[in-house]
Amino acid sequence: MAFEFTDLNFQQVALENDGVSVVDFWAEWCGPCRMISPIIEELASEYEGKAVIGKVNVDENPEVSMKYGIRSIPTILILKNGEVVEKHVGTATKKVLAEKIESHF
Repeated sequence: MAFEFTDLNFQQVALENDGVSVVDFWAEWCGPCRMISPIIEELASEYEGKAVIGKVNVDENPEVSMKYGIRSIPTILILKNGEVVEKHVGTATKKVLAEKIESHF
């Protein structure tokens, strides 16, 4: 299951992580977000123990969303050792996202 990032836990879980974190910025009302959600869930299961893969609800967590200048959703950030190494805006296939994640191991 995808991790639920919040304004309160983002620093500890994503930024202080010595590895790869994948963060999907989304909202309930966003159609494309709902399309990509099952892919994020599958990736979270497949990369369990290798990467932290989760979601940030932009409506409930405005601080993290503002910090990263999220203007369009879905936006997926890939962080390595707390630094943003890749940004993807919009939907994507599971294959594309997996390749992006793999390139940072």
